[in-house]
Amino acid sequence: MHDAGRSAAPLMSNPRADRVKEAAKLAGRSARLKTGRFLAEGPQAVREALVAHRAAVADGRPGVVVEAYATQACLDRLPELAELADQATLRLATDEVLAAMADTVSPQGIVAVCRIQSPSLDDVLATRPKLLAVMCEVRDPGNAGTILRAADSAGADAVILTASSVDIHNPKAVRSTVGSLFHLPVVSGVDFAELSSRLRTAGITILAADGYGSQDLDALQDSSALRRLAPVSGYLAQAPADAGPRLEDPTAWLFGNEAQGLAEDELAAADYRVAVPVYGQAESLNVGTAATVCLYASARAQNR
Repeated sequence: MHDAGRSAAPLMSNPRADRVKEAAKLAGRSARLKTGRFLAEGPQAVREALVAHRAAVADGRPGVVVEAYATQACLDRLPELAELADQATLRLATDEVLAAMADTVSPQGIVAVCRIQSPSLDDVLATRPKLLAVMCEVRDPGNAGTILRAADSAGADAVILTASSVDIHNPKAVRSTVGSLFHLPVVSGVDFAELSSRLRTAGITILAADGYGSQDLDALQDSSALRRLAPVSGYLAQAPADAGPRLEDPTAWLFGNEAQGLAEDELAAADYRVAVPVYGQAESLNVGTAATVCLYASARAQNR
């Protein structure tokens, strides 16, 4: 049905119904792999899923949302959700039904069963991307979601996760992306050796975010600014030939495991190792914070 408020479909009130149990199983990886589906919870995530679904249907592509479930109270509070669901199936359900489906204690009145989008590395590279975020053995769902959200905010073309990284469709990871999961391609399960080779062939500079890197991110931003301002200011002094990477060039940033950082083979595959300077007394930056700083540095250089 298209409008939950006008539909004659019965209210879903049985938290033990098969449909409810199938949705709840999506909290587990095996069910997601078997069905190719995952669960989005809360108004923001479902809103972005419905927007992506509408765009996909308009383009003649398979829809993103299989079914959405909401309480009448949620739709009364946020009527735009029912309007966005004009191309999707939206069913009314009780709070008890939503609680039985959702991974969270309080799913905020709405959940959606969504199809896992599976773009390939070929698909991403065919777009000639300028900015990529690569998670190498990032295991924490919250960090993975933060990095994906930062990549989305910085205008990255895609996010890539190596084979040993967290499942980005894990409920906690989905929640931490706050809807950004539906905004850009996410390629999962990529072999790192193949990835680094393909990036190099595509002419994409590989930068490793490394606290011990010889390149200083602030210095790279200064060099980028000088190159940008030289034609305007008449300042023609050039940086040395070995000054390091140009942030304005097509770039793939590597972000490593929370505890161990990037592995030796990952560091060796990078063209440069870049450190985010720490001016205070903190030992290091959380990987999600470091990723945000690095991605925005590239975004600023590429978009000015």
